[in-house]
Amino acid sequence: MAGSGTYSRLPNDAANSETRQLLNGEPVVHSSTHGGQITVHPNGHSYSYTYGPKGLAGLALNRYALLCAVFASIGGLSFGYDQGVIANVLVMKDFMTRWPISPLEEGFMTAVLELGALVGALCAGIFADNYSRRFSMFISCIIFCIGSTLQCGARSLLHLFLGRAIGGVGVGALSTLSPLYMAEISPPEVRGSLMALEQFAIVLGVVLGFWLGYFTRDIPGSASWRIPLGVQIIPALILILGCTFLPASPRLLVLQGRYDEAIASLAQLRLRSLAEAQEDPLIQIEFLEMRVEAAMIHRRFGTAENSKSALSAEWIAWKRLFGKNYRDRTMVGILIAFFQQWSGINALLYYGPILVRNIGLSGGNVTLLVSGGIGIVQFLAVLPVIAYIDKWGRRPLLRGGSIAMTCSHFSISILIILFASDWTAHSTAAWIGVGFVYTFTAAYGMSFGPVAWVLPSEVFPLSMRSKGVALSTASVWVNNFLIGLITPVTLEWSAAGTFMMFAVASFLAYIWVTYNVPETANVSLEEIDEMFKSSAGREESILKAQIEEDLGLRALMVRLARDEVRD
Repeated sequence: MAGSGTYSRLPNDAANSETRQLLNGEPVVHSSTHGGQITVHPNGHSYSYTYGPKGLAGLALNRYALLCAVFASIGGLSFGYDQGVIANVLVMKDFMTRWPISPLEEGFMTAVLELGALVGALCAGIFADNYSRRFSMFISCIIFCIGSTLQCGARSLLHLFLGRAIGGVGVGALSTLSPLYMAEISPPEVRGSLMALEQFAIVLGVVLGFWLGYFTRDIPGSASWRIPLGVQIIPALILILGCTFLPASPRLLVLQGRYDEAIASLAQLRLRSLAEAQEDPLIQIEFLEMRVEAAMIHRRFGTAENSKSALSAEWIAWKRLFGKNYRDRTMVGILIAFFQQWSGINALLYYGPILVRNIGLSGGNVTLLVSGGIGIVQFLAVLPVIAYIDKWGRRPLLRGGSIAMTCSHFSISILIILFASDWTAHSTAAWIGVGFVYTFTAAYGMSFGPVAWVLPSEVFPLSMRSKGVALSTASVWVNNFLIGLITPVTLEWSAAGTFMMFAVASFLAYIWVTYNVPETANVSLEEIDEMFKSSAGREESILKAQIEEDLGLRALMVRLARDEVRD
């Protein structure tokens, strides 16, 4: 979207009017005949471009890309739906009667999906690069449907465990593929809004999964839990159908050297004909940017011609994440995911009714309604952050959120210690505990919920971003697995201790953010280098500038600026 450095092909004639305008610090704006504009900023140091306005108007203008992103975000919906539905299934009368299980078995049933998701997330990137994003999503949905079918038709606990493990592979792969595909098809001015659909879809899935289970809980027999487990197949089938119509990722096509196909796909996504795309400077710029990115990856890691060299290059690339230049950034990606999960949010989502009972509320209907509110509060809390995250910054949200989460967990723990022996006589204290649960959920929804998905993509320079983000995602699933596994056991040991554990983790998150996490909102690669005491971003900027010069992107920008000034 924006280049950096100084263009080396600016004209030398200082008497020339367009040269004077650029050198005098006046931005030059070039308007496209199809709408949108390109701006060459003062002194020709950088440029920016948009296909149209931001916000809702921009989404309406880029309606085809929006439609594709909505289809892709169904992968996030599937992840969220499972989080929401399992909380109800575990406390349904027929389910508990049919399969009485120990807390450890309950934890493993929940956590085995995350274990499968870890495998799916790590494998997804390999298949996505070697085949395509669409085909990989297609296969992931089929795997998810197989797992969901096993769960819905389960005749034994083994079927449930296998179904959740297999379904987890599909969910984990989709959690990597969906945002990757959305980022690669989005126009620059609405990329943030389209990427936000993933988090929106996850939270929406949590709400839908929980409340569908709530409304089926009183159906006689196994239909009470088979229906909500079976319904999750529907969105996966919709995505399977959508994959046959989704355009290929133009960025991947460029990486594979299939330039004609990439231009055709990009034209389709931007609602241009192929002839219009050949003449549209906006399409030319975006296409050249993709070529620059692909060239950087090839120059960094080379192109392997056999499986042995490919494996060696892949290993070197992953090992570089833990080298001197990237080690601190890698730890930011891993630890933001760690603290996101150990804040306790998924313990509430997976075991909401059980946790609510431990803070004094009784009656199946009441506990389910209160725990169902957790998803709704999180859904509402995410909305303002999507709109204002760049204005508020990452660090203030993380620090404020971690303090609020610490206080909430600590207060719940104290209430349990004081009143657990006789909740009936202290119903007000129980409802105060519910208030703290909702306060925690809102704080999470405005801090570690969305920011943990944004931060990893910002701390890594371009050539290491995909692997850095993949490692961060793997950290999410590993810690999600551990939380799902141990929460039932710790609750049986001590409910107060469980909340105190989450309070300590949230407080440690505050200390870590205060001393180790930089503010990345609207910060350049050079400034991030200074924060991490590394030259990785600056070295990459120099390489990028040279590739832009070699491919003619900088010359194109100067030519557009000169033509506009002449007009």
